[in-house]
Amino acid sequence: MDRGMVLFLGCFLTFTSSWLGLVFAPLVKVNQMQPVVVDETTNDVYPKPMSGAVADGFAVYKANGCLYCHSQQIRDESFGNNTDILRGWGDRRTYPRDYMFDRPIMLGTMRTGPDLSNIGKRLPDPAWHHRHLYRPVSTSPGSIMPPFSFLYETRKIIGQPSVDALNFGEEQSRYVAPGFEIVPTSQAKSLVEFLLWLNRSTVELPESKQ
Repeated sequence: MDRGMVLFLGCFLTFTSSWLGLVFAPLVKVNQMQPVVVDETTNDVYPKPMSGAVADGFAVYKANGCLYCHSQQIRDESFGNNTDILRGWGDRRTYPRDYMFDRPIMLGTMRTGPDLSNIGKRLPDPAWHHRHLYRPVSTSPGSIMPPFSFLYETRKIIGQPSVDALNFGEEQSRYVAPGFEIVPTSQAKSLVEFLLWLNRSTVELPESKQ
């Protein structure tokens, strides 16, 4: 047989077997997964597809490149004595089933900021998230996260202040002039809804018991 053909077949078989093992087989396995029943009396299941404001917030998260600084994966003990769990970032490591409805799946690779897999459980206050998004240093002194103030509107107060207006307490005058208020746009509200929805490792999965 011609050496060129042998080389071609060798490369083809190597690539094909790698693709089947690393891409196709895991994809088939994930597509065969089903949600687990959390409560048999109500037939509540986990995970659930995103919908409404959560789905809109997922789109805002993606559009603003949040995955470039934040991961959404709780690592197991093989990455250093279970440090993610010890940090309080989750109750267990995350598994493929946790992401079965995410399109695209945004695991992230950088941790310039903390992991967000369970940020909705760790920080359940929407007002905190709005202050943090508008000016990160207002909630986390020394933060290098860029402000997302473009997701908010500064406007003159007419009549009663908005119930959605950001409240910075004693530092209010540092961020907004007297007679004005900062209110979240629909995009900011949706993004916070998505962040509050993130609670990926509270429910025990069959995989986590193995």
